[in-house]
Amino acid sequence: MIGEEAMINYENFLKVGEKAGPKCKQFFTAKVFAKLLHTDSYGRISIMQFFNYVMRKVWLHQTRIGLSLYDVAGQGYLRESDLENYILELIPTLPQLDGLEKSFYSFYVCTAVRKFFFFLDPLRTGKIKIQDILACSFLDDLLELRDEELSKESQETNWFSAPSALRVYGQYLNLDKDHNGMLSKEELSRYGTATMTNVFLDRVFQECLTYDGEMDYKTYLDFVLALENRKEPAALQYIFKLLDIENKGYLNVFSLNYFFRAIQELMKIHGQDPVSFQDVKDEIFDMVKPKDPLKISLQDLINSNQGDTVTTILIDLNGFWTYENREALVANDNENSTDLDDT
Repeated sequence: MIGEEAMINYENFLKVGEKAGPKCKQFFTAKVFAKLLHTDSYGRISIMQFFNYVMRKVWLHQTRIGLSLYDVAGQGYLRESDLENYILELIPTLPQLDGLEKSFYSFYVCTAVRKFFFFLDPLRTGKIKIQDILACSFLDDLLELRDEELSKESQETNWFSAPSALRVYGQYLNLDKDHNGMLSKEELSRYGTATMTNVFLDRVFQECLTYDGEMDYKTYLDFVLALENRKEPAALQYIFKLLDIENKGYLNVFSLNYFFRAIQELMKIHGQDPVSFQDVKDEIFDMVKPKDPLKISLQDLINSNQGDTVTTILIDLNGFWTYENREALVANDNENSTDLDDT
């Protein structure tokens, strides 16, 4: 025992493996033991860690079989309709979704499936490898909803939870002022803090799938997933395509100026002193440090770990204001925390 943790050495590990029988033989190997061996000075592994490892392997195996049943073509991929059927039939097995009205199921399934396809099908082929589904953390998040005791905080941060799905769908309904089930550019302009530029919104409606110039719920979900996950490569790819107005595969001074000019115009409207584009351009290139000093590629943006900041500066007045006043906001937070400490 280490503290409260039960440990086992390699010799006893093999003895347990012999008694466990042939079905468990694959888990009681030197490779598995070495994988779980960390810093124990006696060369032992944690029994609980081994148990969790086996449970995870069994779960992956069962889930692979479960997903394969929906692979209609039998080629190791799931199409959108296949994954929709899988999730629809999964709903009754997830206690955290018990409260969902049956009339909301189709919207829930659409919300859940979009996350898989947005992140795992960046080329928009309409299918995802089962292997990729198993390798990502989304299934873990989805199956976390089996836990009847799941905390409120965990539910709020889990895209697949009932509160999260209802939040996203509720926002869509609130934006849809004319109640036609679709969003116009004007309706979408009220998203979030309602401070995204018209130039950026124009690009959204130019590049994204629309119907008679309006956006449906599925297209809206891609938009939300991109803006809520701006640090992720798939989200940056989505926004980069909108910023790349000349479709050249890179951003140059012209494209940066094209978008930032709209930020400057909004600043004037709100009575703020416009900031020099030259200063902002220099800051952006300093942050990204692209391979080519005159062009910013998508890969440059991803590699810099500053993609979320750069895109926010160019598309959202509120985001730019927060960036521009970041030092004052940090100082203000520090003052407030000091005041709280003094009371």
